[in-house]
Formats: sequence, C-alpha cells, structure tokens
Amino acid sequence: MTIQERLHRIWATLPEGVQLVAVSKFHPAERIQEAYDAGQRIFGESRPQEMAAKAEILPKDIEWSMIGHLQTNKVKMIAPFVSMIASVDSDRLAVEIEKQAAKFNRTIDILLEVHVADEETKSGWDINELRAYIASGAFESMPHVRVRGVMTIATNTDDEQIIRRDFQNIRDIFNEFKPLFGATFDTLSIGMSDDYPIALEYGSTMVRIGTAIFGQREY
Repeated sequence: MTIQERLHRIWATLPEGVQLVAVSKFHPAERIQEAYDAGQRIFGESRPQEMAAKAEILPKDIEWSMIGHLQTNKVKMIAPFVSMIASVDSDRLAVEIEKQAAKFNRTIDILLEVHVADEETKSGWDINELRAYIASGAFESMPHVRVRGVMTIATNTDDEQIIRRDFQNIRDIFNEFKPLFGATFDTLSIGMSDDYPIALEYGSTMVRIGTAIFGQREY
C-alpha cells in the first residue's frame, strides 16, 4: 500500500475538524514529499536538527510541529519557521520560546504537555505545577506564545481501560483550562497509530500518526 493510499484510509476515519499530524521523524524527505503530494500538510518531528534540514529542502507551506522533548538551547534552530511546538513541558521552555519567537517577530503556537501516564519516564507537566504556573499569570507576559491546548501520550499498555483513563484525564484538564485561555485554546492532541480511534471518542482534535502512514522507521 502506498503512502497516498494509507493517508486516504486514515483521513476517512477522522471526523470533520480533526487534524492529522503525519509523524515523519526518522523518515527521509522523499517520503514526506510523497505524503505532501497526496495532500498532507502537517508533519511532526522530534529532533530540531532533522526538522530544520527537512524544512530547508521541502515545500515552504508545510506546517512543522515539534512533537518530541525540546531542549531550551535548541529552540532557536526552529523558531524562524516552526508552526507549533506541541511538547512544552516546563516553564523554562515556555520562556525560551517567547524569547526566540520575539527575535523573529513571530507568534508560535504551543501545546502544554501534561503527564498523565503511569510511566515516570514520560515527559510532561505535573498537573498541580501547571495549574500553579497558569494561575501565576506567566503566559500573560508572553505575547509571542499562543497556548492552543494540551497534549499527552497515554500509558504504553494493551489494557484499554488504562488508555481510556488517561484520555479521560487529559480531556478533563483541557476542559478545566479552556475558560482560562479563551477561544484560541482549541486543541486536544491525543491519539497515535495504535490508539487514535479511542482518542477520537474522547474528543481529540489532533492525532499524531506515523507508522500507519510511513511504515517502520527507516533510520
């Protein structure tokens, strides 16, 4: 099955208004171009150097989304062009994004990554720390950062009930924060290749799918 065929199969399963992030990390530019030619425009990368290199040679209307853990000293590599940083997991990172976005006179969309999974190794804010940070008014002093919503990665398990618990928790957090940020807070980013049909049941507006589009990683 071609990338185009896989994309069309996935698009057919997505309700209106749900965005697809094609997770292109570790796949070569040629395969991203194939997905682009099929009509896909949002692509997700986890390494700033890799994203910057691909952005240099691929079509300029691609919307690049940083989906992996981002070190503060790497923000400057993607600040000139990145559409969304979907893995903001600390106050230090938020402050650095504001700083770098201001240098380029840009507003960068971000998602707040919240830790709800059982694994301690997964990234993300502790929910109580995030509540306190938001309550402090910190984001009100970041005119070049636009908080669009929240993101999480569910527990890596075959137990569907645990996955559903994680998605319910993050949906509750999304609903809790939405009144604080207003109309532009519209993105609940949950669901990947294996669990996105469940995520859609919990109101996901953005799914991140790689393997089901590109197959196994090439490097």
